[in-house]
Amino acid sequence: MKVRLIDDKCQGHGRCYALAPELFESDDYGNAQLCGDGSVLPGQEDDARLAADNCPEFAIELDEA
Repeated sequence: MKVRLIDDKCQGHGRCYALAPELFESDDYGNAQLCGDGSVLPGQEDDARLAADNCPEFAIELDEA
């Protein structure tokens, strides 16, 4: 699984990095950024889905292939 963040949609609500800090972090302006290249390790899939489902701006996309 891979996570993709659509930067121009992010409004800095911070839900993603609160729910999945191993996948997302805050930049200097409070907007989300990916930790690493967006690869989701085994055991992190539920956190990735939770972050995507809780993003009010729909700025997180998951590639489950």
